[in-house]
Amino acid sequence: MSLKNIMQEYQIKRGYTKQLAESMIQGLRDQFEIEPRAAENDHYIISYGALLRLEVWLGAGGKTLIVDTEASKDADDETIIDTNRRFRNYLQQVTGYTAKERAKKAQQALKKKE
Repeated sequence: MSLKNIMQEYQIKRGYTKQLAESMIQGLRDQFEIEPRAAENDHYIISYGALLRLEVWLGAGGKTLIVDTEASKDADDETIIDTNRRFRNYLQQVTGYTAKERAKKAQQALKKKE
């Protein structure tokens, strides 16, 4: 059984955008130890632990990372914790921002939209 899909767009730290396409793929290999499957439109997909599907691709102008996930509702706590840790490490490796910095950027983006 799966939970709903969650799609999120992440800003990329200055200096990380030049190699974003390569680091997006290499990060999946490094953090999840899986070779990602290439899909159409330069999307890359893996399945790992509590994630039934983790799909990543570049946002507008190659300046953001878009992540679409589908999580398993049936995963045990240990699997969920391991998957979340790897996912956070992946985002930090690719975006250059820590979880705290990503949260702050997301709040700033919401304020700009208001």
